[in-house]
Amino acid sequence: MNGTASHAALTLIGAAHDTIGGLRAEAPRLARWAELIAGRLHRGGMVLTAGNGGSATHAAHLAGELVGRFRHERRALRAVCLTSDGSTVTAIGNDYGFERIFARQIEGLAGRDDVVVLFSTSGRSPNLMEAVSAARQRGALTLAFTGPAPNPLQHVTDDALAVDGIDTASIQDAHHVGLHALCVALDHVLGVAEPAQAVT
Repeated sequence: MNGTASHAALTLIGAAHDTIGGLRAEAPRLARWAELIAGRLHRGGMVLTAGNGGSATHAAHLAGELVGRFRHERRALRAVCLTSDGSTVTAIGNDYGFERIFARQIEGLAGRDDVVVLFSTSGRSPNLMEAVSAARQRGALTLAFTGPAPNPLQHVTDDALAVDGIDTASIQDAHHVGLHALCVALDHVLGVAEPAQAVT
């Protein structure tokens, strides 16, 4: 067995464990987000999600959990991932530039009852900054999962969960757990989940 490779794997697992553990303090924030999202969905709004690279998969995952279901049967929730339509993304990128791939979609889709949820390990992606600007112009609420604070995206969104991870991988791991925690909190707010069990 390659001891060096094993040590490298254990180091990464340890980093992910520590970073995910930091989410415990963010449970009230995620519960608050769930209440905000539920309120806007109740008014006919929808959730729009976006991110780049690995964060694009988190954006797609969240939208999928909302339209489908998380743990409990419920009605489909209105959600769309702005990274999933390759034709639209590449057309906008070609005609307007990569920085506009999300903003242009938000300009066409978002309204004042909608929520834009962004994922960024750096918190510095220009196209996500543009997305926030477009969302604000449309009156939509903006929430973001980011990497360590301070970062530009954290400062321009209505609220952000800034993960204090030491590398991109551990931050992405925490974002994955965070989006699932948001989903379970939303199910509780919507009244489709079992009563919460005490954590011992």
